[in-house]
Amino acid sequence: MDSTSKSDAVSAPQKRHVVLFPFMSKGHIIPLLHLARLLLRRRHISVTFFTTAANRPFIADSLSDTSAAVVSLPFPYNLPGIPAGVESTDRLPSMSLFTPFAEATELLKSHFEQALQNLLPRVSLLVSDGFLWWTLDSAAKFGIPRLVSYGMPTYAMVLTRLAIRHGLLHGNYGEDFITAVPPLPGIKIRRKDFDTASSVSHEFMAKATEATSRSFGIVVNSSYEMERDFVDFFNREYQCKAWCVGPLCLAEKKQLQRTNKHPWIHQWLDQQKGSVLYVAFGSQAEISPQQMKEIAKGLEESEVNFVWVMRKRDQTVDEYLPEGYEERVRNRGIVVREWVDQKEILKHESVKGFMSHCGWNSVMESVCAEVPILAWPMMAEQPMNARMVEEEMKVGLRVERNCDGFVEREEVKKKVKELMEGDTGKEVRKKVKEVADMARKAMEEGGSSWLALDSLINETCA
Repeated sequence: MDSTSKSDAVSAPQKRHVVLFPFMSKGHIIPLLHLARLLLRRRHISVTFFTTAANRPFIADSLSDTSAAVVSLPFPYNLPGIPAGVESTDRLPSMSLFTPFAEATELLKSHFEQALQNLLPRVSLLVSDGFLWWTLDSAAKFGIPRLVSYGMPTYAMVLTRLAIRHGLLHGNYGEDFITAVPPLPGIKIRRKDFDTASSVSHEFMAKATEATSRSFGIVVNSSYEMERDFVDFFNREYQCKAWCVGPLCLAEKKQLQRTNKHPWIHQWLDQQKGSVLYVAFGSQAEISPQQMKEIAKGLEESEVNFVWVMRKRDQTVDEYLPEGYEERVRNRGIVVREWVDQKEILKHESVKGFMSHCGWNSVMESVCAEVPILAWPMMAEQPMNARMVEEEMKVGLRVERNCDGFVEREEVKKKVKELMEGDTGKEVRKKVKEVADMARKAMEEGGSSWLALDSLINETCA
């Protein structure tokens, strides 16, 4: 009997324990919530999700129907310039505070290591955000391989690295300077496609990049088929391998019926006889009142049906909208001043276009809902994402700014009408259906993303 028990113990698969630790920002948290679900669908895997106290309710609610554990770490307080209780970049008064906020996360290190050491079963793998560079040292301390999550496609990572290598970002070039990328024939990049005025300091990004280069690899929220040439190039050129395991939004739990969070929005959409444009620019982009007015006037003059969702900090600023605006457009347009479930809106049958800042989560959600994109990038890697949308995947159009970086109402009107009613709009609408189908197949059992995640687990958790 003793020998049988011993044999059973030897043959039983060892429980693999994966820790997920995103940066404190909704756009970084959400993909790893989806990744948690994918991991838990594999046998013999447990997941622990690290965050801070203020972010815990959102995460715990999102994972409430799973076996994932959630661990809260105490976020540092009395930080210069950062209001007490602010534990997410979504709540920062200004994105100029991003670097001090991100640097402050290193103060979590001792708490993280203590919790990491006490977890059972022993941690097999850490997936942490690229902005949490210090977690590499914590992982190494306990002999745990670290994978990095940046929340951007391989395309953006490749072109950014090549632009740095060829001195495009910091050389004496104008914003409209265009150059070819020698290793990638046919690809040309412009200086203005990069956020050279980013609130992220060069020193901070150097630390994050160096830690990434010493990590086991990068998990990428796209499929291999979406960016094959760039994934192949990245994995030839760089030691830190890119693993395409997405689109991760397709891992979300299936809703048997529509949720009742915003019934009045869905009732309005149900009543629309024509196609509807969904307009949203994310939670962090800072748009001037003058630009908001041009957007409003462009939408009004386009005569297209629309749902415009404003971020919370814009909702009380009356000067953002022309006088009497909402009354004039009320039969075909609504302005929403509350949080919405974006995926639900994109899935509504009347929504046929998305004017988006091109945060990568939004791009993937739109593509998977078969909704073409009018790209209006604002910051960070979003200009690169917009290029991928228009030039590589060919699932959208892009607005053009004037020499002052401003988008005038005529441009808004023109591009909105082209996306929703024009011949180019018809072409990208057809193409987005093809890409969505390709994405679904990648995520199915036996698809490229499914197999990549299996391979990743087997290599890191051996």
